[in-house]
This record gives sequence, C-alpha cells and structure tokens, in this order.
Amino acid sequence: MYKIKDIQCKKAAPKEKAYKIADWGGLYLLVKTDGGRYWRWDYRFCGIRKTMALGTYPSVTLEAARVAHRDARAILADGIDPMAERKHGKLVSRLAAINTFEDIGREWFERQRDTWVDSHGDRIIRRLERDIFPFIGNRPIASVTTPEMLAVLRRIEERGAIETAHRAKSDCSQVFRYAIETGRAERDPTENFSRGALKNPLVRHHAAITDPKEFGGLLRAIAEYRGSAITRAALSLAPLVFQRPGELRKARWEEFDLDAARWEIPSERMKRPKAEKQLGSAHIVPLSRQAVIILRDLHAQTGPEGYLFPSPRTRTRPMSDNGILSALRRMGYGKDEMTGHGFRASVRTLAVERLRIPAEYVDHQLAHAVKDVHGRAYNRTQWLDERTEMMQQWADYCDKLATGEAVTSVEQSS
Repeated sequence: MYKIKDIQCKKAAPKEKAYKIADWGGLYLLVKTDGGRYWRWDYRFCGIRKTMALGTYPSVTLEAARVAHRDARAILADGIDPMAERKHGKLVSRLAAINTFEDIGREWFERQRDTWVDSHGDRIIRRLERDIFPFIGNRPIASVTTPEMLAVLRRIEERGAIETAHRAKSDCSQVFRYAIETGRAERDPTENFSRGALKNPLVRHHAAITDPKEFGGLLRAIAEYRGSAITRAALSLAPLVFQRPGELRKARWEEFDLDAARWEIPSERMKRPKAEKQLGSAHIVPLSRQAVIILRDLHAQTGPEGYLFPSPRTRTRPMSDNGILSALRRMGYGKDEMTGHGFRASVRTLAVERLRIPAEYVDHQLAHAVKDVHGRAYNRTQWLDERTEMMQQWADYCDKLATGEAVTSVEQSS
C-alpha cells in the first residue's frame, strides 16, 4: 500500500523544478528547488480539491506523516474538512493561551472597578494578585478544575485567613461567570463546592452594650470623661445620632442647620455603592434637643466651618478613626465590651426592644439598606416626622438611663 521508503526521503535532491514523491492515498513528499522537503496531502471536500500541509521532513518523519495522514483521513470520513478542523483546533489553542484566568480576571476587574469605591476595588485586586494569580493565573480559564480551585483557596485557609478565603472564592466565582457570559468558559468550578469545602469564618460582631443599666453607666462615664472636650463631644453625640464612626468624625459644620435641628450627610460620605454615592441624596439626621445643645457648645470651639472634630495637629483633617475607641479604652471599656461602632448596635437593640420603636424607623435612621415589600429602597424623607419624634424619644430615654430611672414598663417589671 505505501510506496515511499525512508531512504528515498533522505536522498531526495532538488531539481530544476519542484517534484513529488507519492506515497499513498494522496500523501506525498514535495521536493522544492531549494531542497526543502514538505509533506502534503491532496484530497477533495464537497467536490473541491484541497491540499493540506503535514509538516517538513525530516522534522516530521515518514512514519509521523503517515500517522497525521491517517488521522486526517478519519476526520474526512466523518464528513468534516480536516483543514477547517485543524484551524479550529489552533484557534481554540490560541484562545486558551490568551484566555488565562489572570487575563480574564483583570478584564473583569477593569469593567467593574467604576462600580466600586476605590478602597473596595483595591481590596479585591490585592486578593487576586496575592492569593490567586500566582497559582492559577497562567491557566486557561476553561481548564481550571474544582479540585484545583479548592486547593488554591485552602492555601489561604492554612494561614488562618478563613474570611479572606471565602471572599476570594466569591471574587473567583464572579470571574468565572464573566468568562461564561463572554463565551470563554462553560462552567464555574466553585459552584461544585460542598458546604464543608471551606471552613466557616467566625462571625464577629462589634462589641456593644445592650443592657439598659450598663448603657446608662456608659452614658455617665462619657459625661464624666476628663480628656479632650472635643472627644467628649464626639462620645456624647455618638449614641444620639445613630451614625457610623467615620460619618461622625468626618462631619463638617456646613452639613448642619442647628436652627432646623437637622444634619444632612452628603451621599458621597455614606456607606453606599459607588453609583448611589454619586447619584443618591443626602442622609437626613433629625437632631434632638440634647444633640443641638452639645453641637452649639462645640460650635463655639471648632465652628463655624470645617470639621466638627478636627485633629489636634491640624484643623484640615478630622480626628483619628481611633479617637473614640481610644477614649473608650481610657474609660475602662475593653475591646470585648464596647466599640465606637457598637453605639449603633446599642441603639438598634434598646430602641426596638425597650422603647418598642418600629424597627424600620430605626434601620432607616441607621442608614441600613431598608426596602419596602415591593423591593423599593425608601427615599431620604421616608418617615421623617416619625424619625424626628423617635430621635427625641431616644435622647430622653438616654437621659433617664444616665440617671438610673426606669422608663418603660418592660424595665419596671424586670
């Protein structure tokens, strides 16, 4: 059946014109005038004559050329054009080479980064660059397996960063889903993880005092605080305004209308998605009489413009984010007892459980993501009258707690 012997291939010399040494089934060795020797196969597909290159001799031996020829004939027998199939295979290989996990991960990140605040985006790319890219970054994304993905995430677990491992899993899952949507992968290998594939992170809550008597003791300790008057004002306002420590310490006098007893925090200063920061409205904080008194006294010290609580070193920066926390520690409250953020938890628990204030009023004032039954986010003026009344009711309650008075039937009966 085969006609060529290897000795013929070795001794094939160039002539004035290119010539062929036929083997079998359309396979031949083409000898060119420059001495180059090329394996070729002539075949017909859909009535059209085609020539397929199978390599160069001696890099591709006679036996290797015959194997390639046999495989190509098998493809043709299945009704597929062997040359088109090879081009497709090469395309797939090239796409796999450029569609690595890192390439697509960075592409996904660039498309998403404008939707995140800078600090959030920075954390995501640092996780990918530190914990993911070094291990599977150069792998074609379509070939990453579930065991391979799990092994990478468990490396993070092994150093004790359980929560980081879960966040990295979420990041990777979004990259895989993006690859699926753009036609460069067919599945997300993290979807196959069982519930126990990764350790569950410990749920950490901000330490907070939620017992009425203990909270009253805290309020008395604040009133007796002997440190900076500005820090004492911040401590005194923390339980009265329901806001996060960062929103409070960065407060500016331009945001306050003390005559109207109103604080409007600009949207860009609130903890919101980037789009809402840019397009959302200010968060309104009705001020109780007690809060206004504290603010008027503070205005004489740090007003009329700039930060309410400037840094001791320069008025161009707000007080440190550790200012309230450090003051609590000096007052004798340990990290497992109370934090600056813990004032919000104290308010949420005591206002709802002790004063029977509707939770949705409290959550809206806390600037939690509150929605109605139809899934619509409440606007900035929702329940404003009710919240104004609530803020005064809460401030009055704090006064009574500070003096040790029983203020609700719940506490009187306990």
